[in-house]
Amino acid sequence: MENKDNKYIAVAYKLYITDADGKTAMIEEAPATRPFQFISGFGITLDAFEKAVESLAKDEEFDIVIPKDQAYGDYTAEHVLDLDKSLFSINGHFDSDNIYKDAIVPLQNENGQRFMGRVLSISDDKVKVDLNHPLAGKELNFKGHVVESREATNEEIQTMLNHLSGEGCGGGCESCGGGCGGHHDEGCCGGNEGGCGHCH
Repeated sequence: MENKDNKYIAVAYKLYITDADGKTAMIEEAPATRPFQFISGFGITLDAFEKAVESLAKDEEFDIVIPKDQAYGDYTAEHVLDLDKSLFSINGHFDSDNIYKDAIVPLQNENGQRFMGRVLSISDDKVKVDLNHPLAGKELNFKGHVVESREATNEEIQTMLNHLSGEGCGGGCESCGGGCGGHHDEGCCGGNEGGCGHCH
């Protein structure tokens, strides 16, 4: 059975960003042999990315530029926090196995809202954590083609709903290869390391 409101879409792409010096670099690739897969209408991908590819047919090519305000916003210094080292202790011992420079760590505020942060440095009593998305402040350029585009089946939609409710990874999460740059709680099933066009 098919659902007209949700499409199963698989895309192969290369993602490019341009740095402050005007140099362009490819930072992520989803090859046709392992495309990024998602079901539209679930908010899994960036809205601008989803809108740009959902109307395309199989084998159609795309070259999508997403400005930072439609991607991950500006990089803000307020999202870099100095947290007490004791917050990362288990039974009185600092969790050095999981907390180290460049580690991606899950955090939660007093309201229960979850974040993923990257450890910048560790001092005697503080852990400096960056909550900015790795691509904050960047314009994104996706170049690729549609591998598959069709109406999603009810079974695929149910699998996705189960995943989003935490009952197991379904449908498209295989595409993120456990990656998503550690940003699963921002809306997984979205891509390779860095989680770019996908993690919401």
